[in-house]
Amino acid sequence: MAKHKDQRVGVFVDVQNMYHSAKHLFGARVNFKKVLQEAVAGRKLIKALAYVVKSHTHEEEGFFEALRSQGFDMRVKDLQIFAGGMKKGDWDVGMAIDAVKWADKLDVVVLVTGDGDFVPLVRYLQENKACQVEIMSFLSSSSSKLIEEADEFTDLSDKKYLLSIKN
Repeated sequence: MAKHKDQRVGVFVDVQNMYHSAKHLFGARVNFKKVLQEAVAGRKLIKALAYVVKSHTHEEEGFFEALRSQGFDMRVKDLQIFAGGMKKGDWDVGMAIDAVKWADKLDVVVLVTGDGDFVPLVRYLQENKACQVEIMSFLSSSSSKLIEEADEFTDLSDKKYLLSIKN
């Protein structure tokens, strides 16, 4: 798909999904600044949202502040811990609602996730909002159906999207 400077872009980042994929696949962290830069690709950034789950650890506030300083608006929710010890903290519905809410102001929606649950959202944005939908995620941990439905896919496995973890 063609990219041109007048396209209005919205970037929606499933931070937990990307963080855990980078850590488990590569022993690295995601370079979210580079991801945002590549997602925008010289076009007009209208909105960049990063969806995070707060688990109340010491290092997360610094991480959240780094995301803000890189140009992301934050959506934050607390990690839910259930009686049996199960933990939950995903943002799938929130990301989908925000993407739909912003779609009328966008030409391009960039979803930074590999989660196949977003396939219906991709189709909706393409068919009902006339948005180009681009996916950025790690190929090896991404839904093949999500990649197939997207107008464009960027594999974040390239080293330029990764930062080493400092011990």
